[in-house]
Amino acid sequence: MDAPSHIDDLAAFVTASPSSYHAAAEAARRLGEAGYVPLDETADWRGAVRPGARLVVVREGSVIAFALPPDAGATTPFRVVGAHTDSPGFKLKPRPTLSAFGWLSAGVEVYGGPIISSWFDRELEFAGRLVALDGTTHLIRTGPYARIPHLAIHLDRDLNTSFAPDRQRDVQPVFGVGGPGDGDLVGHLAKLAGIDPEQVGGYDMVTVDAAAPARFGADESLFASARLDNLSSVHAGLAGLLAAEPAGSIAVLAAFDHEEVGSESRSGAAGPFLADVLERVSAALGGDRGDLARAVAGSWCLSSDAGHAIHPYRDDRHDPANHPVPGGGPLLKINANQRYTTDGAGAALWARTCAVAGVPYQEFVSNNAVPCGSTIGPITATRLGIPTLDVGTPLLSMHSAREMCHVEDPGRLAAAARVFLSNA
Repeated sequence: MDAPSHIDDLAAFVTASPSSYHAAAEAARRLGEAGYVPLDETADWRGAVRPGARLVVVREGSVIAFALPPDAGATTPFRVVGAHTDSPGFKLKPRPTLSAFGWLSAGVEVYGGPIISSWFDRELEFAGRLVALDGTTHLIRTGPYARIPHLAIHLDRDLNTSFAPDRQRDVQPVFGVGGPGDGDLVGHLAKLAGIDPEQVGGYDMVTVDAAAPARFGADESLFASARLDNLSSVHAGLAGLLAAEPAGSIAVLAAFDHEEVGSESRSGAAGPFLADVLERVSAALGGDRGDLARAVAGSWCLSSDAGHAIHPYRDDRHDPANHPVPGGGPLLKINANQRYTTDGAGAALWARTCAVAGVPYQEFVSNNAVPCGSTIGPITATRLGIPTLDVGTPLLSMHSAREMCHVEDPGRLAAAARVFLSNA
């Protein structure tokens, strides 16, 4: 797929994936269209998991898909591309309808580490899942619905020099006008789900920028969108898996929820989801614990999460020798303190992978004086013992409501993911 086509498809994927639940569902939908068979976690997998099978399982806002080569057996190793489906933002609180001075607003809680100022004065939608009292789940989205308003500069002359929004007072999105008892937000969500408001048992709803993804710039070489951290990796892994031809290893895409808040959930990378799936696959192929250990020992995980391109005006915040540039290819992320898991063996594997894929890549390492972020890579390596390396698409404005990248880089990451998953 050429770069413009890949970016168009990434834009369509982001548009269909305003929440982690939508992202998992959209990935499963695309995989289903490609012949992947859905698995129920409560079912017996032994008849479905067999050489040559293409299978997918969704757990809440996470999805794992895997393709078995024709000669797969109990000790066949795994090639895993790991990513995450969630992004920083705001999550809807219980009893969310608030009123003050004729305005209606939504009670929200900060989710993860967003650049809070970037969420002001843009149209937002709420998206996620609503769960009815009968246990049924409904994926819903409101479309453009709310907006966090700035205080006018006439009312705060220091706005441009000392803006520090209060995380409770200043970030509740306005969605209408009225007084107490008006504008039932939960009732609106129930209407979108097609159920009686009295039947709403709970919900998990987040905010997302409602503007469509767009190419821009003098030569349209730049791409802006919500949730590039980390749907750029989920989409690259998905595209890589759909194009892969696994040989000698089982190709796996594992996209987890809750990375932005530490991954500690049953559907997060620190939970048991991937371990459960790999163990059940090995067992369905006739293996025991020893066979699984042998398979894991020969496996690799490519932890893919967005990284930082060098900022044009703040090179002082970057390492002085390693300057990832837009259009320079995906990042190989390195950290001496294991915030990223890449070691010498992983770096060599990535160099070989990119050479076969015919794509350039560039190293990223933090400035020693700037704290380094982390990914699901260290978690996966620690929990499962699979050798892991960290990569990703270089972005500007990471954790903003709207991030940006070069149009060439996401497709190059997908090309490398295809080669990695093919064990080429």
